[in-house]
Amino acid sequence: MDFDDVIFGRRSIRGYKPDPVPRELIEEILTLAMRAPSSMNTQPWNFYVITGEPLDRIRKGNTERTLAGVPQSREFRTGQAFEGIHRERQVDVAKQLFGAMGIERDNKEKRQDWVLRGFRQFDAPVCVIITYDKVLDGSDDTPFDCGAVATALVNAAWSRGLGTVINSQGIMQSPVVREHAGIADDQVIMKSIALGWPDMDFPSNAVVPPRKSVAEAATFVGFDA
Repeated sequence: MDFDDVIFGRRSIRGYKPDPVPRELIEEILTLAMRAPSSMNTQPWNFYVITGEPLDRIRKGNTERTLAGVPQSREFRTGQAFEGIHRERQVDVAKQLFGAMGIERDNKEKRQDWVLRGFRQFDAPVCVIITYDKVLDGSDDTPFDCGAVATALVNAAWSRGLGTVINSQGIMQSPVVREHAGIADDQVIMKSIALGWPDMDFPSNAVVPPRKSVAEAATFVGFDA
């Protein structure tokens, strides 16, 4: 794919075909992703790539603990709830997704099932969990670097015909994730990325939320008008 086609074509994929993804292709994508910039070349990222029965056990543990009311145990900071325009954008994309899926506002069963899809990694055949070295915990640069490698990963995947969605629901129950993914004690679980072949007949995959314009986002200083 042309670079511009990758950037403008990519969208978050929440419905996947069950077809397996070859390990060799994932390794190729990770090789590209790790060309992302990192502060002073620290390269803080690590990847746990999970499929098959271990991923099924993570899905099961995530959903069962959540339904049982076990509090979430994300290891990377969660921050405050969104407010203002950021909350408006969050609500707007939720409305688009619910509309595409035909989920009515008062249908609690369908709304809960949609939320649980996130805890099941959207039933994707592969989950990539990004961790960083615990010795770097608290660093300002480490989250930035991990965000850069995640962006590079989802774009590299799209260029190879694979879809992704970056999410946090899949790592909300960190003890389950640690146990079945075999995550080392010297790692902090940061994000998860569902990955697989997109099912383009799945309604929510057609949703492409609007983006801010350059005029809204950028301030140019010292340029001619």
